[in-house]
Amino acid sequence: MQETVLPGANAPYPTILYVLIPLLPFLGFLINGLLNRKLSGTVAGLIGSVTVLGSFLISVMLFLNFQYQYTVQPFDWISVGSLQIPFQYQIDQLSLIMLLLVTGVGFLIHVYSIGYMHHDENVGKFFSFLNLFIFSMLLLVMGANFVILFIGWEGVGLCSYLLIGFWNKNTNYNNAAKKAFIINRIGDLGFLLGIFLIYLTFNSVQYAEVFQKASLSQFGPYTKDICTVITLLLFVGAMGKSAQLPLYTWLPDAMAGPTPVSALIHAATMVTAGIYMVLRANVLFTLSPDTLQVVAIVGAATALFAATIGLAQNDIKKVLAYSTVSQLGYMFLALGVMGYSTALFHVLTHAFFKALMFLGAGSVIHAMSNEQDLRRMGGLRKALPITFLTFLIGCLAISGIPPFSGFFSKDEILAHAFEHNKVLWAMGLLTAFLTAFYMFRLLFLAFFGEFRGTEEQKHHLHESPASMTFPLIILAVLAAVGGFMGAPMFTGGHHYLAEYLAPIFTYSQRLLPEVFTAKPDEHTELMLMIASVAAGLLGIILAYVMYVARATRPAEDEAQRSAPESLVYHKYYIDELYNALFTRPVMWLSTGLYKFVENGIINPVVGFFGRTVNGGGQLLRYVQTGAVETYLILMVIGIVLILGLNFGRF
Repeated sequence: MQETVLPGANAPYPTILYVLIPLLPFLGFLINGLLNRKLSGTVAGLIGSVTVLGSFLISVMLFLNFQYQYTVQPFDWISVGSLQIPFQYQIDQLSLIMLLLVTGVGFLIHVYSIGYMHHDENVGKFFSFLNLFIFSMLLLVMGANFVILFIGWEGVGLCSYLLIGFWNKNTNYNNAAKKAFIINRIGDLGFLLGIFLIYLTFNSVQYAEVFQKASLSQFGPYTKDICTVITLLLFVGAMGKSAQLPLYTWLPDAMAGPTPVSALIHAATMVTAGIYMVLRANVLFTLSPDTLQVVAIVGAATALFAATIGLAQNDIKKVLAYSTVSQLGYMFLALGVMGYSTALFHVLTHAFFKALMFLGAGSVIHAMSNEQDLRRMGGLRKALPITFLTFLIGCLAISGIPPFSGFFSKDEILAHAFEHNKVLWAMGLLTAFLTAFYMFRLLFLAFFGEFRGTEEQKHHLHESPASMTFPLIILAVLAAVGGFMGAPMFTGGHHYLAEYLAPIFTYSQRLLPEVFTAKPDEHTELMLMIASVAAGLLGIILAYVMYVARATRPAEDEAQRSAPESLVYHKYYIDELYNALFTRPVMWLSTGLYKFVENGIINPVVGFFGRTVNGGGQLLRYVQTGAVETYLILMVIGIVLILGLNFGRF
């Protein structure tokens, strides 16, 4: 185990090297943004990809040569009285893992985008926004304090708005972008209040200082109560950014953006920010058992709730979107039961197989001439063999089938949940069954059976170019073998990731050592594993019977459905409920204020003063004649009036 050193130790490399990690994607943003119309799609894509690749290579070098935690301060920043917020990067095990994830998966998505977006007239702008997204996420994970984290946090929110509404001539896409932006502002308000309370409580926003003070309980018996309020506010921010109940509705609508954007949001950047924040502030959450219970319940409920919605979706990207919401629920379930390293484990494996499946879905959409409805597909495995095989690996991984990556991380989450609360474990197990069912429902509808599209689409079917299939193959390999970084105990494997991350959770381990040392025995672990795999296999078998053996096809939108089917198909009418409770009242209030306050009061009052000044000016301009005799007459009249007024006093 590596020795834990408080951040502040000397950095082993020049500061410029660390600055280059976020700076390179930012340079790509500037170049592609300024030269949007002058660059070809291939050149713009190469600029965007190479800059992210540069960041990845530097991150790999730092990872391979890492020995101790340290901070790097490129420049002084905020210094006002007792408020000292330096602009610092913190390099430790957690930030390095996230750097590899963001830049590695981000690079593959950039390469994929070269083929996917080559026909778009604004491809330079697209890669510019994509680079800015990477820059913001890198700033988020490298920051050494909550303020820098918040800057990156808001940056990824801005970029999601720009990219979801990238095809801004479509009103529905614009509405989806606004929805994502507004819902995230709700969560971000809670997050910002949490940061304010952290400063008021600990007189600092620096990670090292805040976590050290919190772990030593220097603030008396109320520390846990204060930490509970702080962590609840921080979790509100995480609920928005990582799409948890009730702030999840923006994420499925985010599918309006180009498919590479969906892959980037769902796999490597925005939605993982909430998980990262809780992991970074783990000691505060460890001091708040009530908050952890809330996190676990919300996570389990979100996982199960979103999985049920995924059963009835027919848009290939919407199925994957609700799958992401569900898998994020799994991650928060792990966090809530203090499986901190397990949560990050699932972040990594999920990034592999979810990026793979989104890019695979993009390959299908590309071949189907932008068709996304599963009811119009079928039999694609023959025309798209690479896409099919890689997508199959992704489905096996997310379904928790060994030896694919999702099996290891999902099984570990369920084991932690079983030790903590049997009800939460049962909810997670049911979610595993539903996940396997709806993911293989997608696979069977898209790739098996007879082709159900048009003749024109059938004629157009072809495998994607190498720039798109290469990232699919790399991600498929990672999805297949990535789980071995954390093999189960009974297999005699080595949990490299947990050991590597152990120093990040030192303070939490000191506070609750029994939680970190308690593990299920090998027999219990094996039984839980069998139950998890059985749930996944049962879901796959049921999907095969329904959609291959019986060739069941989803009903059309206008078809009659039973009440339960209609409820799930319409996503429990949550969007309609929010529309009735919040959107319509706000629109009604806004319209009323516009009509009766702005047009009825403000505009007339402002208009009155404007007309008065204008009328006075019109009158006074007759005085400005330019004739000397007129000015002499007016001067005499003025003198007479002044004298008359003075004589009147006597």
